[in-house]
Amino acid sequence: MEMLVVPLTLPSAPLRMTEIFSSVHVSGPSAPLRTGSSDPLTTSESTEIKTSPVDVIESFRGKKVFITGHTGFKGSWLTLLLSNAGAILKGYALAPDGENALYSYLEPDLKIDSVIADIRDAANLRDAITTFEPDFVFHLAAQPLVRYSYTAPVETFEVNVMGTVHLLEALRHLPNKCTAVIVTTDKVYENNESGVPFKETDPLGGHDPYSSSKAACEIVVASYLKSYFSVGVDVSELAVASRQSAVASQQSAVGSRQLPVIGIATARAGNVIGGGDWAKDRIIPDLVAALESGNTLQVRNPGAVRPWQHVLDPLFGYLQLAMLLHNDPEKYSGSYNFGPNPEDQLTVNEIVELALKSWGSGTYIASPPSDAPHEAAHLRLDISKAKTELGWEPKWNATTAVERTVEWYKNILGKSSNKFESCMKDINAFMN
Repeated sequence: MEMLVVPLTLPSAPLRMTEIFSSVHVSGPSAPLRTGSSDPLTTSESTEIKTSPVDVIESFRGKKVFITGHTGFKGSWLTLLLSNAGAILKGYALAPDGENALYSYLEPDLKIDSVIADIRDAANLRDAITTFEPDFVFHLAAQPLVRYSYTAPVETFEVNVMGTVHLLEALRHLPNKCTAVIVTTDKVYENNESGVPFKETDPLGGHDPYSSSKAACEIVVASYLKSYFSVGVDVSELAVASRQSAVASQQSAVGSRQLPVIGIATARAGNVIGGGDWAKDRIIPDLVAALESGNTLQVRNPGAVRPWQHVLDPLFGYLQLAMLLHNDPEKYSGSYNFGPNPEDQLTVNEIVELALKSWGSGTYIASPPSDAPHEAAHLRLDISKAKTELGWEPKWNATTAVERTVEWYKNILGKSSNKFESCMKDINAFMN
């Protein structure tokens, strides 16, 4: 079927996702999806799966999606994407953190059943998931800060490791087919500071409690995948018996049948930037605070190299991974790096200079504290696996990512648009 894609122009008011979709047409008979008459998430045909941002996000229309950490920075953006795409959403997270939390401003425009609870509450989490019976799970709930993890190591390990265990245990009780993407971090690797980009096959490690807790998450997911969620391979009688016991109550209601298939992958993303991040010890929020108050920005580690990317790039990577994983759990279960191209893995100093140039004013000085805890100096990702196996590519380079982020904050602080409008403007630009 030949497809005609109509170019979009940004009106004075940003488009909602449904308006973006309504501007994309399929020639021939009326069809709800651009990919043809079959739902790309259920078709068994060996046809090419389209991976443009519109194709990917539209494939979640009408699907039941469970998001942990939906009130956080990245979770808020993901919730906005899926809500406006017509997904049926349920979220599970702590209350939004702070008066400027992005989720608090987006919530009136979101269609989501929001459960405010702790990921460490295993029974509550299991009940929330099993009663919802999701098609997809995106696990973003975490203690996400490196420096805070030095202060609160027990909390960090409880939330990041045991929170993930609780989630996986809940998935074992599902009676339906489900696809799960567990979000970890680029910091899961044993970093010898060589500067060589990390591949998914490199050893896991972690100097600080945050990094090591996320590396532990990777090991936990791999264990559950092999022990309980194996697809297309033989598993031990013990594992099968455990899985059967976990879903016994659901199975008794419908009689004898095969255990549901659960595809699981982990996503290791680089340093994300974007509008609405107000977390402590992150360079863009620190920069915006300094510029707003007229102060000079204090930069802790100006020479540190990080894989910078706009938040929308990895989010669409997660969605694309989930879509493919749902179609073929055996092929796509595993781990994937999501980051920028090599030329966009820049120093903190370079990112700050790009941001100040985009802002049009401001100053900074290098001010590494003498008693600062360890933070890696070099962290680069090799994203060739995501490119070759998923067909995913980062869309915005570092310059564009910084410019879009700075523009978001300038519009908010200058009151030329609200947070919802600013987010939708970025989404509209990204999808076109």
